[in-house]
Amino acid sequence: MKLVQGFSKASKVMDRRRPQEAHELNHAIKSRLKEMFGVETAEEAVEHIIGEVKAGGDPALVKLARLIDGVEISSPVVSPDEVRGAVENIGSQEMMALEIAAERIRSFHEEQRRVIPDKIGVNNCYQISQPLNRVGVYAPGGTACYPSSVLMTAIPAKCAGVSEVFLATPAAKDGKIPALTLAASSVAGVDRVFCIGGAQAIAAMAYGTQTIGGVDKICGPGNIFVMLAKKMVFGVVDIDGLQGPSEVIIIAGDESEPGNVVNEILAQAEHDPMAQSILITRSPDFAKRVIRLLEEKTHKLTRSAITSQSLQTTGLVAVVNDFNEAVQLTNLYAPEHLVLDGFSNDFDYTRFTSSGCIFAGRQPTVAMGDYVSGPSHALPTGGTARFSSPLNVNDFIRYYNVVEVTSQDLENYGPAAATLARAEGLEAHAEAVECRLKNMRL
Repeated sequence: MKLVQGFSKASKVMDRRRPQEAHELNHAIKSRLKEMFGVETAEEAVEHIIGEVKAGGDPALVKLARLIDGVEISSPVVSPDEVRGAVENIGSQEMMALEIAAERIRSFHEEQRRVIPDKIGVNNCYQISQPLNRVGVYAPGGTACYPSSVLMTAIPAKCAGVSEVFLATPAAKDGKIPALTLAASSVAGVDRVFCIGGAQAIAAMAYGTQTIGGVDKICGPGNIFVMLAKKMVFGVVDIDGLQGPSEVIIIAGDESEPGNVVNEILAQAEHDPMAQSILITRSPDFAKRVIRLLEEKTHKLTRSAITSQSLQTTGLVAVVNDFNEAVQLTNLYAPEHLVLDGFSNDFDYTRFTSSGCIFAGRQPTVAMGDYVSGPSHALPTGGTARFSSPLNVNDFIRYYNVVEVTSQDLENYGPAAATLARAEGLEAHAEAVECRLKNMRL
């Protein structure tokens, strides 16, 4: 991990307001894109994939699964029998863990739903809330399976009252979705499952195919290609946000245990080579101890290659003078996850104005929030926590207005409306009001 000393140097590295025109890819990925599609950038590749899916539908999905993932599928549809078989065949301990997590996630989001009014209004004007009709959720796959992502996206949608929830997730090399992911879809109440991944899955749910109905909104995390696909289909459908690689800031206090901090860093780094783990501390000695422990432990992990690449390319340790500087750096970076390690429970969390989820208490660990705490782990990344929120029930509710114009309203406020219309040069708008006023007075 890179070590920087001082607030000034750290702020230059952690400021993410600078525009990024393109997403840099390593040489191997660029070569692969050139081989498959004749392009070298992620943006061009995603545009190509979306175009193929729009034009070709299901056959294009089968072709892209073979070309991109090296997976043979006969159809993107996963049968209900296959889902039931997964539920019956996974271990009882895993099934119990899924049910415990689902219960806590459901409990949290049902409470959110209870405080959303069906109708509010004043002066004969109303706002009515209504759940979306159909939502697509995406769960990453490939290098690992993420049943937790299924629970954390599908359950809030169901709590909101969404009629249909579709799941898209990539198949493993054997052409099958991992049983644990399918079991999670059953526990979460998913209505249909499709074994497609990447940008092609996002395109299929946005535009629809012969077997996949188009959705109203797409949610869930993914790699850079998934993120770009969501960005490109926005407007055809809504999206929850542009969740990129996972990230964490850990602020270590005087009572922090280096081993715990190391584990938090590794837990983020093992997600993805582009995941970013940042430690902020006042102690140069503590920083050096953590770096030394990371070097000792990283190579022992199952995903050591991914973890090492993440730490080498994006890992950062910042040594600052005091806690106020740590707060400023955190708000500048706007992390997906923030861990306050070694701080009292009565800490003023509102000092952190730009974090997706703050982990505090005596034993703060992101892994609890990833699986069983309750709030959705679908969080804003890439600095978007400055203006975006975690996925919640409200994301699956749309609102519309009803304006009842009474004769009294027209009499009292119509002249003001007509005056404003003429001031804007819109004569027909003014006459629409004045004509009704005239007819009403006859």
